[in-house]
Amino acid sequence: MSTHALFSIREFLGVLKHSKHGKMGLALLAVPLTMALFADIISPYSPWERTGMPFEPPSIKHPLGTNDIGQDLLSELIYGSRISMLVGFTAAIVTVLIGVIIGLIAGYFGGIIDEILMSITDIILLMPGLPLMILLAAFLGQGYQNIILVISIIAWPGVARIIRAQVLSIKASQYIEAAVAIGASSTRIIFKHILPQVLPLALANIVLRIGGAMIAEASISFLGLGDPTQKSWGMMLYWAQRTGALSYGAWWWIIPPGAMIVISVLGFTQLGYAIEEWLNPKLRGR
Repeated sequence: MSTHALFSIREFLGVLKHSKHGKMGLALLAVPLTMALFADIISPYSPWERTGMPFEPPSIKHPLGTNDIGQDLLSELIYGSRISMLVGFTAAIVTVLIGVIIGLIAGYFGGIIDEILMSITDIILLMPGLPLMILLAAFLGQGYQNIILVISIIAWPGVARIIRAQVLSIKASQYIEAAVAIGASSTRIIFKHILPQVLPLALANIVLRIGGAMIAEASISFLGLGDPTQKSWGMMLYWAQRTGALSYGAWWWIIPPGAMIVISVLGFTQLGYAIEEWLNPKLRGR
């Protein structure tokens, strides 16, 4: 995969405009992102307010029905998008930030530093991801800050290896060798010559990992390790399972949050493909 020397937002927007993957991703994400940004405006009720009878089926008053205590599920779905998106974006950014720092240090300095950092990376990569996430989430306690921390701890090694490989390739370039020869400091070389070239790759990893972080949040919350005082799509599925929504035939409580998770993950995946087209011009037009 080739990268541009400079981080060109204009070029990326141009590729996004003509990319089928980009258009598909934006179309899929239009609804969940609108819900998250304008929940206060478009939500018909407060998600914590009891506005009907328990397990009411979809109707004009409650388009997605109600839950076991009479709360409007459409309002809960709209407000739940905020936490799900927040965890997805924040966990992805923190994951990539850690991975970029580790990858830069390991790739540039090499030697014993590289061996130590890559040994730690390999150990985490060899551990089963989801069981370790569940264990850490149970140990740290409920709360979405802890979920973000858990996802970041488990997911950064993959990013670190990608960034390290890119740094090793850049480090072998003649202009880096020339910068070292004239006495440029390591800090200057890393931040002026190497970091700008790995930023597009870091952006691609952020977008591609948002969906994975959302799935991880939903999985952890579904197991009861999320924050019960907040609304999220994962917590909706957890409460539906706990209160026996399937036994009541309350499909309207289960299908919408599951569908929104799928749509969001597919949307971010399509945007990730568009970013790959941006990074690798050979993929454009295929």
